[in-house]
Amino acid sequence: MVQRTHLTGARVVLPDGVVDNGRLTVEGTRITATGPAAGAAGGPPAGAAAGPAAGHTAGPAAGPAADSASGHAASGGERALDLAGGWIVPGFVDLHVHGGGGASFSAGTPEEALTAIGTHRRHGTTTMLASTVTGDLDDLARQAAALSELVEQGELAGIHFEGPFISPHRCGAHQPSLLRAPDPADVRKLVDAARGTARMMTLAPELPGGLESVRLLADSGVIAAVGHTDSTYEAALEAVEAGATVATHLFNAMPSLLHRAPGPVAALLEDERITVELINDGTHLHPAVLGLAFHRAGADRVAFITDAMGAAGMSDGRYPLGPMEVEVKDGVARISDGPTAGSIAGSTLTLDRAFRRAVTIDGLGVEAAVRALSTTPARVLGIADRVGSLEPGKDADLVVLDDDFRLRGVMRRGAWVVHPELD
Repeated sequence: MVQRTHLTGARVVLPDGVVDNGRLTVEGTRITATGPAAGAAGGPPAGAAAGPAAGHTAGPAAGPAADSASGHAASGGERALDLAGGWIVPGFVDLHVHGGGGASFSAGTPEEALTAIGTHRRHGTTTMLASTVTGDLDDLARQAAALSELVEQGELAGIHFEGPFISPHRCGAHQPSLLRAPDPADVRKLVDAARGTARMMTLAPELPGGLESVRLLADSGVIAAVGHTDSTYEAALEAVEAGATVATHLFNAMPSLLHRAPGPVAALLEDERITVELINDGTHLHPAVLGLAFHRAGADRVAFITDAMGAAGMSDGRYPLGPMEVEVKDGVARISDGPTAGSIAGSTLTLDRAFRRAVTIDGLGVEAAVRALSTTPARVLGIADRVGSLEPGKDADLVVLDDDFRLRGVMRRGAWVVHPELD
């Protein structure tokens, strides 16, 4: 018999609104019911036999049972966990993360990748792309081949190539000597190296071969993202027409928005076909700029990302970022030497902090924050049928927050990564 676990008493954020004093039922790896808790308005009377919450339901899902304390297999039965005073939101989905826990996806080893994955899972990111950093094409191909195995195992949702096809004028934390124009043959080489697991590539469309490469990516089912670009307003629009659908960390590593030269920022913000990434760490964007972008694009077109490097979840110090070295001071990562010394080098952000900041500092509503951290990025990746919202039949990926929006628990596919009572 499959273990059934009822999470009760919290405010549950569902696609159609927040259920106060709600219940969410997990069987195996899936959500099977959501709705009001026992005794709540519209729910079963207090004292009734345990069972799926009133509201949305689905049949039992196949998969291993998960013990509510350890996440290990357990005998069938009913368990209830009272999360009174908290919130239950969908697991976070990160489109853009380079590493964490002292490890980097660019190392190209399963051990480092799993360390980074585990670090971000403990902070609520239950689905993520592995982002690489500009390097030699052969090195990037080897990294992609290694990371593709973790995608096939279900540890990652895919691979994001950030560079080397980016502007030398907007390279940020990428090694200038390794940059190159996006020759479609080179673009194809990396996509093929990922063995069907490439999900996104960031490039500068104004470079020679840029628009042809955008079309190639779109035709191959890989997201073409405009970023690290020196393009004009008109060139950015051409990229959208060619098939680009994402703006890589909008505002950062691209020309500023000016009143007579709106540049790529205005083009990408105004086009309804574009989802814009925003790094909500208080360093990459002034809160007023973030608010401007969010309210122009709306939660359905904003994906909060970390752009985190290996120092995420770690203390200050020096860390590698691809072939570069980064110094982290007061939680801010900057290139430590070379021609781009002093440039911001990704972030040390985790998405639980981005969520809390969105609600407590930026003034966004909880439902809007959920869309920007879970629902919208899941849609961008084409996996919204499995993750990104709390609905019966979807993966039991969820985050438990306290009433101050601090992380209290994380569940992935029905197993506790961080147990709300034990951690």
